[in-house]
Amino acid sequence: MSDTQTPTRSDAAEADVDARAAEGLAGLDTVENAAATPDVDQPWAELGLKSDEYATIREIIGRRPTIAELAMYSVMWSEHCSYKSSKVHFALWAENTTDEMREKLLVGIGENAGVVDIGEGWAVTFKVESHNHPSYVEPYQGAATGVGGIVRDIMSMGARPIAVMDSLRFGNLYHPDTQRVLPGVVSGVGGYGNCLGLPNIGGEVVFDDCYQGNPLVNALCVGAMRVEDIHLAKASGAGNKVILFGAKTGGDGIGGVSVLASETFSDGPTATSRRPAVQVGDPFAEKVLIECCLDLYAAHVVDGIQDLGGAGLSCATSELASNGDGGMRVELDLVPLRDASLQPHEILMSESQERMMAVVEPVRLEQFLAITDRWDVEATVIGEVTEGDNLVITWHGDVIVDVPPRSVAHDGPTYHRPLERPAYLDALVADGPDALARPGSGEEIGSQLLTMLGSANLCDRSWVTDQYDRYVMGNTALSQPDDAGVVRVDETTGLGVALATDCNSRFAKLDPYAGAQLALSEAYRNVATAGAAPLAVTDCLNFGSPEDPGVMWQFREAIRGIAEGCRELGIPVTGGNVSFYNQTGDIAIHPTPVIGVLGVMADVARRTGSGFRTDGSHVYLLGATRDELGGSEWAHVIHKHLGGAPPTVDLAAEQALGAVLVAAADAGVLESAHDLSDGGLAIALAEAVMRHGVGVTVDGLDRVGEGLDAFTALFSESVARVLVSVPAGQAGAFEALVGEVPCVRIGATGGRDLEVADQFTVSIAELQTAHRFTLPAVFDA
Repeated sequence: MSDTQTPTRSDAAEADVDARAAEGLAGLDTVENAAATPDVDQPWAELGLKSDEYATIREIIGRRPTIAELAMYSVMWSEHCSYKSSKVHFALWAENTTDEMREKLLVGIGENAGVVDIGEGWAVTFKVESHNHPSYVEPYQGAATGVGGIVRDIMSMGARPIAVMDSLRFGNLYHPDTQRVLPGVVSGVGGYGNCLGLPNIGGEVVFDDCYQGNPLVNALCVGAMRVEDIHLAKASGAGNKVILFGAKTGGDGIGGVSVLASETFSDGPTATSRRPAVQVGDPFAEKVLIECCLDLYAAHVVDGIQDLGGAGLSCATSELASNGDGGMRVELDLVPLRDASLQPHEILMSESQERMMAVVEPVRLEQFLAITDRWDVEATVIGEVTEGDNLVITWHGDVIVDVPPRSVAHDGPTYHRPLERPAYLDALVADGPDALARPGSGEEIGSQLLTMLGSANLCDRSWVTDQYDRYVMGNTALSQPDDAGVVRVDETTGLGVALATDCNSRFAKLDPYAGAQLALSEAYRNVATAGAAPLAVTDCLNFGSPEDPGVMWQFREAIRGIAEGCRELGIPVTGGNVSFYNQTGDIAIHPTPVIGVLGVMADVARRTGSGFRTDGSHVYLLGATRDELGGSEWAHVIHKHLGGAPPTVDLAAEQALGAVLVAAADAGVLESAHDLSDGGLAIALAEAVMRHGVGVTVDGLDRVGEGLDAFTALFSESVARVLVSVPAGQAGAFEALVGEVPCVRIGATGGRDLEVADQFTVSIAELQTAHRFTLPAVFDA
């Protein structure tokens, strides 16, 4: 229960304080003590700071920092929180965002999550973030708290979370450590999201040897609110109260952002050495916290709000104060604790989950506390906004922190890291796929198709996705294995959004500029394939060490590709995440710029699924096909080859194709639509027939791409292409909508086989046998 006195301790917090009172304050490193002892050795290096960064901190505050101040700067100036190696490149977002792109953008980069206007008074907020290193060390909790953290980001904008997605990447499927990591990650994603009652509507599961020591766990959440209900992270108004509410603070996650997420693993992390830096989640506590926050918003008692995730109280206090119009004073000894032995600096660094911080006007304090009491959420007033300029934190009355909050939260170091195009690229690009042996007969093409369908990156994902609840809340209109997830926002009108995340890191390895644009174009296409008009972008940029000039060149090229690509497509980047140091020793992951695209549709009842549904429908291929096999799934699976140039980017073609798909969905003339990406037309056809058990006869393969043989027409990965089926009675109406987009009729649905005339026939049963059992054979063995 919360006390209404101000400032106050909860009963539990009072007990915590009493338990520690006997320890006394001897040896406490206060600001006064720091000023009087300038030459004390401090553990700045152990906390992840560089010598010049430590010197800068001393210069900013005019003395040596206290241990509590040092802790705050160390976590907030970490790569994970400060973006010190990446933010110099963020100007590319602003340079490439036009006024027209900003029209629907209500909140952009810099807040907890971006917000876009989707019409009819509704706004949606969405964001994707990484929890990579924690998920390798402790797979279940690392993944679970990754979901919990991104959900709280969405909550803090004033929205109700309505769906989650996950983009996962692991090492070799058959490696013993993959068999340790993947089940825990999947269980963590599903366990936390399922307990929250949030549908998991899509994502990716990718395997590649480059992720063996550094799996990627990127979590996305989307939330909905009325436009007028947007909340921001700021502490304004002298005298307003600062309230910490939610779970108690424990010792989990200390140093997570500075020690775990902002350095490389020298030889691969070990569970025993790294687990204390991994947070521990409680999804049931977070579910209650969600409902409590929504009640607080509805009562209009919150002036500013911030979730506590990476860097914990250090982040929440400094960011709220920095974004406000004054200072802040916090009594740290009032913080409710799970562990009474925690020292002040540990309390500031703790990343315990399911916590929020609110700024509340005094006249609304009683109402705020009444709502938290009703939800049985512990809430404690720990401070107030002041007229001063500094963030001041005390411990039993002694000042242990007195710093300019902006210097902690926003004005950290900025590095102009050297950039250099990696020397390996010339040889890699020169080693194209032309010399690879291609199948010599239709029968061999069919055999290779079956091999690819059972491969790690193309096999059925049901073993993973069946652990997620896709339909809880009753508003999911599409989910795995369709191309995009679709969720209803307004139950009255059917207004909804579609989301897709994509990235082919092999393409980004060959050309990070083109690879980033190819990820953007695929996610854009997947959203349009569902029938939604693409509206906005979030990204999660996963790279190796920024101290490697080659990695920084990859990063800069990817940023440039996304920024310029978004400008051409006319959709803004709303925010996202940068994750560096994804490497073990000198071995970095492939550059992996995961792109999430959000689209809007007036009525989700008009969404388009990916599989053939009825016999007798016409099957069309939209888009141009070229001989493009560099970095392809065929080269990867059949020949274990990576080289050459990735497919040609054509964003104008993507935009034109997207417009056709949205118009066709609105007109109700499409039975199905499925994008062509990994594995090309052959895989798209196989997936389309397996989806609902309806076969297809392809008799127009000779019309797919001028001068292409059957193999290339089937396995090329040219972009801006979609496979659609159209009821026979709607063929004329559909063809009238196509306009200048290349369109060829290649066959008709029917039967129970995938038949490619003059090449091969494979039954749906054979396709399903090859496709379904790869993951169960590994993880259920």
